[in-house]
Amino acid sequence: MLKYITKRLLYMVFVFFTMSVLIFALYNAIPGDPAMMQVASQRDKLKPEQFEKVYQNMRQQLGLDDPAPVRYGKWIKSVVTLDFGDSLIYKKPVTEVITVPMKNTIFLNLLVTFFALGITIPLGIYCAVKKFSKFDTAVQVLTIVGYSLPVFIFALIIIYFFAVQLRWFPVSGMNTPNIKGSAMVLFLDRVKYMVLPTIVLTLASLGGMTRYVRAAMIDSLRMDYIRTARAKGLTERVVIYSHAWRNALLPIITLIISWFIGIFSGSIITESIFALNGMGKIYLKALNGLDYNLAMGVQMFYIVISLVGNLIIDLSYGIVDPRVRIAK
Repeated sequence: MLKYITKRLLYMVFVFFTMSVLIFALYNAIPGDPAMMQVASQRDKLKPEQFEKVYQNMRQQLGLDDPAPVRYGKWIKSVVTLDFGDSLIYKKPVTEVITVPMKNTIFLNLLVTFFALGITIPLGIYCAVKKFSKFDTAVQVLTIVGYSLPVFIFALIIIYFFAVQLRWFPVSGMNTPNIKGSAMVLFLDRVKYMVLPTIVLTLASLGGMTRYVRAAMIDSLRMDYIRTARAKGLTERVVIYSHAWRNALLPIITLIISWFIGIFSGSIITESIFALNGMGKIYLKALNGLDYNLAMGVQMFYIVISLVGNLIIDLSYGIVDPRVRIAK
């Protein structure tokens, strides 16, 4: 086990630096001049020669005149020390910029993951056990429709019924302006604003996950050991949950952990519709504003999370199924 983990860690380091080179090259190939965007507002206030001097000073300050290898070396050195530089848009360190949006995104997606898994896993198992029944057929039709519809359609429908017609929840925002009170009051107010985005993201994720769980369970229920378990007189509940579900969990665990890793990312469309201060919104704003430090910092963080998540997935295989010997 230790030897395997060591090899994977070395592999992760290699992939990290390889991806850092690609990310740096791609972001620096984006058309636009970050220095010009920083000083453009001063163009009408200064004489041409003064503006040119300010512009050149800004390029030097941002290191844009240095050769690409030199700029990459400075950047990756700061990344390794967890210093992603300062955001050009927010005028403060990148780590400070993403702290609050990260908390908001994690809070929202933890709710989505909890409700989505709580619905899709039992529903997928039941549909597999009752396959080709009227209930299973209805669920399959609904999941296809739900899987095909874009997330903004769900958002518009949910907003219309629950915010416009019934007026149960606010349309957008993170909390009530100027609200004061205890920690519990603030928490409940935040939950009220998170209800509609949670419903939207949960509904958008039900289709694919339900069908995946159903397919994995159907394959597991066809195995010979299931017939043997039933022939031995085991109850159907034991057969399904102790034998079939454990075997079906191996392919499902990849999707579940990958889904859980996604709590650190943001949904650009959903966050834009509901005006949420999350990672998706921050990332989009960084790209539009040519804030390379912020954009690359967020992207490298996602790469680290993905690499760690893949390691957890591989280690989980050996825990779920003893037949998987990851140490070899």
